[in-house]
Amino acid sequence: MKHLKILIVLLTFGLGIAKTEAQPIRFKSSSVSFTDKKPDGSWNEWSDFVKANVLITLDAKKDLILINSNEVQSFKIKAYGEIEDNEEVNIVPFECVDNKFSKCTILIITKKKESNRMQIYINYNEVKFVYNIYNETKNG
Repeated sequence: MKHLKILIVLLTFGLGIAKTEAQPIRFKSSSVSFTDKKPDGSWNEWSDFVKANVLITLDAKKDLILINSNEVQSFKIKAYGEIEDNEEVNIVPFECVDNKFSKCTILIITKKKESNRMQIYINYNEVKFVYNIYNETKNG
């Protein structure tokens, strides 16, 4: 079952199976934004996007997501969620634990009606980050 999910993830990003079966998927980010929780439990507005040219790697074979920002962020994938795919979006969810042992949910979202614009969300209980991303092989 795990291998089926890995295969679905690879196919989701339009990569050839023979070429990438054991290879990590690499993305680059162009910008990042964040929001945090107010004392009343609601969320603040998202911050303005700021330039963030970082490499993001999804290694399904190692169950690992790496974000190579100034401080490298490492996320161990604990569970692969159910992929949501409809006319508007494709959402690939992961339940993760970061390198500081905090639980989070990571979502890779492709917005089909926005020229397949891609984003990666890192959602913690008190703070959320979103990176605008693109396939490294496409633009890099």
